[in-house]
Amino acid sequence: MTHDLRTALLRAALDAAARGWHVFPLRPGTKRPALHGTAACPGIGECARGHRKWEQRATTDPDRIQAAWSRTPFNVGIATGPSGLVVVDLDMPKDNSSAGAPDGATTFAALCERAGHPVPNTYRTRTASGGQHLHFTAPDGIRLSNTAGTIGELIDTRAWGGYVVAAGSITPTGAYEALSGSVAAPLPAWLHSILEPAPRAPQAPSTAIAGQSRRYADVALTIETRNVAAAQLGAREAALFRAARALGRFVAWGDLSRSVVEQALQEAGEAGGLTVAECRSTLRSSLNWSITHNSACRDAA
Repeated sequence: MTHDLRTALLRAALDAAARGWHVFPLRPGTKRPALHGTAACPGIGECARGHRKWEQRATTDPDRIQAAWSRTPFNVGIATGPSGLVVVDLDMPKDNSSAGAPDGATTFAALCERAGHPVPNTYRTRTASGGQHLHFTAPDGIRLSNTAGTIGELIDTRAWGGYVVAAGSITPTGAYEALSGSVAAPLPAWLHSILEPAPRAPQAPSTAIAGQSRRYADVALTIETRNVAAAQLGAREAALFRAARALGRFVAWGDLSRSVVEQALQEAGEAGGLTVAECRSTLRSSLNWSITHNSACRDAA
């Protein structure tokens, strides 16, 4: 049985690598990397010139994969960044208190419908917990990072700095299985617009330029509300999402009040064709993220 399992996992690793996806071993029966950490780094071999983490050591080389998986039934991790992937993780509610709440797949389907697009047809896997992973190819020249809840409740993404468990891997909870789609489709433009990183916050403005900063904030508010109101069908919610994330930084810096931003974008969203509930839901999550993110950046500056 151990030999059969090892052979199956080796095949899963080679199959992923054949797609051009960079793989690395996960501890048998788990989702945790099997490679040593910084503290335990021996400083030899691949780490002779400094510790190399799992993302750097992930490979598509069949010989290296054969050597690693021929000894131990490692589960298979896919380093999404080096693989040129963006994986949308549609999770399941974690506890009984969430009973009756929609899962990530349901929320994502509703988001696609509101955006005016079908749920993308792409390579899809079922996770051990019953969730789903939707694999997309990342846009050229764009380095997207992981997100948690940016798209919606129970929806995360994995890109640079992240990894997913490959189909064929097995945990005590269950197996990871390929469901549909033979290839990973390109990341949809409307989804990319939601995931595109917000501009990094500069240091808090000095008193001498505070007035200029507030004037810039007022101009930004005018431009963003105009963009939301004029957004075309299928791009309206994404436009509202991006506007809220852009203006949230001015709320974090004290140049605009949250109530002013919410009212302006709510009105613009409704004028553009979104419902009251759609606007409120999108504004709440995106403004919360932007304000928290930019406040932390300012504090660290």
